[in-house]
Amino acid sequence: MMPPTADVEPRSRAAARAVVVSDEPFGARLGASPGAGGHGRCMGSLPLWALVLIFVAGAAVIWVAGIQLSKTTDVLDDRLHLGSALGGLIVLAVATNLPEIAITVSAGLSGNIEVAAGNILGGIALQTVVIAILDAFGKRGKGVRPLTYRAASLTLVLEAIVVVAVLAVVVAGSQLPPDLVVARLTPDVVLIAAIWVVGLLLVQRAGKSLPWHEDGRAPDASPHTSGHRTRKQDPPRMSTRKAAIVFTVSALATLVAGVVLERAGDAASEQIGLSGVLFGATVLALATSLPEISTGIQAVRQGDDNLAVSDIFGGNAFLPVLFLVATVLSGKAVLPQANASDVYLTALAALLTLVYAVGLVFRPRRRIIGLGVDSFVVVVLYLVGVAGLVAITLG
Repeated sequence: MMPPTADVEPRSRAAARAVVVSDEPFGARLGASPGAGGHGRCMGSLPLWALVLIFVAGAAVIWVAGIQLSKTTDVLDDRLHLGSALGGLIVLAVATNLPEIAITVSAGLSGNIEVAAGNILGGIALQTVVIAILDAFGKRGKGVRPLTYRAASLTLVLEAIVVVAVLAVVVAGSQLPPDLVVARLTPDVVLIAAIWVVGLLLVQRAGKSLPWHEDGRAPDASPHTSGHRTRKQDPPRMSTRKAAIVFTVSALATLVAGVVLERAGDAASEQIGLSGVLFGATVLALATSLPEISTGIQAVRQGDDNLAVSDIFGGNAFLPVLFLVATVLSGKAVLPQANASDVYLTALAALLTLVYAVGLVFRPRRRIIGLGVDSFVVVVLYLVGVAGLVAITLG
């Protein structure tokens, strides 16, 4: 966990607005009972090599189940027209973020919110870097333009703005008093959920039409139908019943694997002396991003560049909504307990998102070591950001 630093009681209005770094873990500050860790007694007693094997096995399950979830979600979306209604869009968002939901619920129930916070905020930053991975490995060859050049549309810019808006509320919520809880809810997490829902509606409306030339589509971009989770390819040939069964089994497998990842990963990070927030923001976030990498590369190679970028932005806008889940489960204000690392990750995620928003507007043609200029900048900023996170956790 994080090394001891000053835990100062605020004595003025200015000090109350400052970010306070406590020497207690995030989960402990939320009232976790002694011994209530993310790993439990069973995981904590296992040797490191066994924990690594369990973690890798859980990641493999999430990889396979995540691909099946994506495929069956497309079938159910096509047959049940989920994307045409707000409730359906929420179902799609939940389905594509089940690993993070499982980890948040497991951490919330065990009181280990530090790992959940690191996974959510670090996951947003890392999943933004996934766009760079898709840019590098999705479609290669002479004359192939960067991903943001091919996928550019005002709808994607709008999705990026929604992500930044949600992250701004996360930073603001970290400055609220911790006792501002009514009916197991706080105003910050309610506002985050409201912005996300409004964002869904705006993106859905933008997918139908925009008062711009070509409905906001850039010239010479990949042909696509605007709107989140909308594929131009025919969905896999599968009956609705079979799709529902595969979806249910994959969802259950993902939920179980997500809990295993959180418990085994937290126990392993404790044994090697890695802080919960650093582990959640890097290793755990990478493990839960495996389905996005696999399905994103598949979408890009099929020519649906817009879908690949839209799924990343859509997932990133949804992840902070999980703080509402953590607040309800713990009964305490989560964001006001955020430490310096959490606020730092939030700012990093917003910065990376803004780089891609600019890239979608200017559509750079040039590549640097196989990456578009915006993707190259994102990778550099992320590596510098991780180095800063290490400095925060060690200092």
